[in-house]
Amino acid sequence: MSEAVSRRSALRVFGALGAALGATAGAGGCAGTAPPGAGPGTPAGADGAAPGAARPPRAAPVDALLERLTLEEKTALLHGRPDPASLGRAGYLPGVPRLGVPPLRLADGPAGVRAARPATALPAPVLLASAFDPELAREYGRVLGREGRALGLDVLLAPTANLIRTPYAGRNAESFAEDPRLTADLVAEVVRGIQDEGLIAAVGHLALANQEQGRDTVDVIVGEQALHETELRGFEAAVAAGAGAVTGAHNKVNGVHACESRALLDELLRQRWGFDGWVMSDRNATRSTVAAITAGLDMELPGGTHFGAPLRQAVRGGSVSEPAVDQAVRRILGTLDRFGLLDGRAPRRPPRDPVAGARIARRVATAGAVLLRNEGGTLPLTGAAARSIAVIGPTGSIPFVGGDGSAHVVPDRAAAPLAAIKHRAGRTATVRYALGEDVHGRPLPTRLLTPAVALDDRQVDTGRTWSWEGTLTLPEDDEWTLLVHYSGQRPAVRLDGEDLFAVRPGATDPSAGSLLATAPDGLTVRRRTLALKAGPHRLALTARGGTRGQRFRLRHTTRATRAADLAEAVKAAKAARSVVLFAYEDATEGTDRTTLGLPGGQPQLIEAVTAANPHTTVVLNTSAGTTMPWLARTGAVLQMYYPGQEGAGATADILFGHADPGGRLTQTFPADEHAHPVAGDPLRYPGVGGRREHTEGIHVGHRWYDEQRVTPLFPFGHGLSYTTWRYEQLAVRPQDGGLRVEFTLRNTGRRKGTEVAQVYLGPSPDLKLDQAVRALAGYRRLSLAPGQAQRITVDIDRRALSSWDPAKHAWVLGSGRREVFVGRSSRELLLRAKTVVRSR
Repeated sequence: MSEAVSRRSALRVFGALGAALGATAGAGGCAGTAPPGAGPGTPAGADGAAPGAARPPRAAPVDALLERLTLEEKTALLHGRPDPASLGRAGYLPGVPRLGVPPLRLADGPAGVRAARPATALPAPVLLASAFDPELAREYGRVLGREGRALGLDVLLAPTANLIRTPYAGRNAESFAEDPRLTADLVAEVVRGIQDEGLIAAVGHLALANQEQGRDTVDVIVGEQALHETELRGFEAAVAAGAGAVTGAHNKVNGVHACESRALLDELLRQRWGFDGWVMSDRNATRSTVAAITAGLDMELPGGTHFGAPLRQAVRGGSVSEPAVDQAVRRILGTLDRFGLLDGRAPRRPPRDPVAGARIARRVATAGAVLLRNEGGTLPLTGAAARSIAVIGPTGSIPFVGGDGSAHVVPDRAAAPLAAIKHRAGRTATVRYALGEDVHGRPLPTRLLTPAVALDDRQVDTGRTWSWEGTLTLPEDDEWTLLVHYSGQRPAVRLDGEDLFAVRPGATDPSAGSLLATAPDGLTVRRRTLALKAGPHRLALTARGGTRGQRFRLRHTTRATRAADLAEAVKAAKAARSVVLFAYEDATEGTDRTTLGLPGGQPQLIEAVTAANPHTTVVLNTSAGTTMPWLARTGAVLQMYYPGQEGAGATADILFGHADPGGRLTQTFPADEHAHPVAGDPLRYPGVGGRREHTEGIHVGHRWYDEQRVTPLFPFGHGLSYTTWRYEQLAVRPQDGGLRVEFTLRNTGRRKGTEVAQVYLGPSPDLKLDQAVRALAGYRRLSLAPGQAQRITVDIDRRALSSWDPAKHAWVLGSGRREVFVGRSSRELLLRAKTVVRSR
């Protein structure tokens, strides 16, 4: 386990990264390197340079501009304000028109540009990561960059470099992996892709923003070795890739708010890594004026609570020097100049290309699909199994595009899986559909209401108020879920005097756009479940039209309606040769999961349907590791995460065998709630008394399972193919200060397939530091025809062979006799060899 962290040692955690960084900054293995922001096919700016590429220093023009700015104009560049054009959903700066400093618009964008207008809804980053393909990650980034510029934006708050540390975290879908090496590779390429197109990438959230519960207040305590070997890897890679900006996290790190940490923002980020962009706060993560700006925070978002008038007062009062303000402004202007935004060198904004965006979205969703289980050839669907299909589940008929909060994107279009399956099955096939679980409710029977009133589609005109009061009479005791759907101000619904949907102070409200919070026609949805007795209940409703008018409806489900939905699903399953059951988990920013199981009645639905028809494929639209007590009953399980706007077509491609499932898990799936890295230890998660301790040290994700010898449900790197593979002829030799690993991969099946070959490295006997039993050191994704073999080379560089020594505050080489493993996952290791790593 990692060393204990004292408050005194916390200051050393960041500040002593050591000169070794310059020689070993890249992540070893298969990800290529490129100049910051530049790459093949990069569009040229007016001066012929790539818009995001590093340009010759232009300190003189920036300094000359800075000298002409007033204090008010300087501080106006250091905080956001409302965007008059409503384009910058995450932030807006008006610029300085008299000096030609343009407005700056920022938007969230981990899975597509979250703007006021439609954009390509890409698959969630965790699905992209499942492809283990850095080149595809760069293409993903290019879509983000191109669309961001087309939609009038300048900065995209993406990608997310935080690791998946706990399966409960609400934003896991926005991260890439539990593994620091894989995360670093993909973060770097997404940054390059975004900036290839001239958009500034703002990488978040520095640092240790690995949970939503208590994110504003939690103090994350982590040891120096663990911090450098795990969470910081992605941020370091982003800086090496030339990221223009970094977003500071809400939480504290070793006793200091991240946005007030000089050790983090200045000593590590700028002095040691050489970052020359600017640091902005996450939304409302700025906690002070003096402490924040002197620590190295340059911009407050979304408003100017601390960096507006209070900053000017601090300068005039002497508690903040004007040179400190100048430094922050210089970093922002310098980055804008680098991207050609100060003098017209930036290329013209391109037109949006939704066809190209959709093409990449489909490619990513298909490439990242992970086949977890496939018994008895359940998949692909062929022959009679493809001609008689039952599609079950609400997300079979409603497109599940993506997550909520910052990741919510409104696409041009999104097909439902049911339509895609019908298209693939063809006109001669029989495709039935059953809801299985009703997530949006059914109309209230008017016979239960006195006086009778229709509540399923009420229109309230602008400036008007509609109200009704009467009696809801229930024939029997039952568990009721009441749902209100509305387009404007939330209607008041009182049952027996209680306001069922009152806005509670401090409560997190799901954002519009998530599956459960949004009806198919776009109305916002809220729900409340109660145990109600038979007989009369007082019901009163009030709805206001506001300035635009609104529609609303009141709906319900009961134990009786749920039983009827389940019976309908079982009937459909029995009548079909094969079943495709879509299951979901609606994770969101602002709150964490409370269980690793599927929500609602879905486990019971799966149990009932698989009992009726064992040829059932469960398609999971979930964000992270899911427990599956029903697994043994299924024929197949396909993990599609949040697949974006083209997810329906991609899912159908995999189900019918038009593409091989080439995705592999980037996070370990635990066997149950009691067998994962933070299970049973509230200090690890969610924290105790506002303090969270990373006592697992360097053993994140699959490393913890290996160290603790815990068997997971599905290991890191797991994923099945429709063909079979053989690994052979492993050879390992020294190469350029690292290791060269060579082996042969052969497709021994009867169809073309895609494999992700993975290379793991054992510990060094010469280091007396905590080391992983096995660490991912490299990987290679490739497709081979039936019978085809290919010799694979994976290079392991010096960084991958090194550990962070907290006594030396530097990376040290792990010399001696080390074991190299090659295989299909962290637990399916088919080849192994030993080699000697020499210290010279």
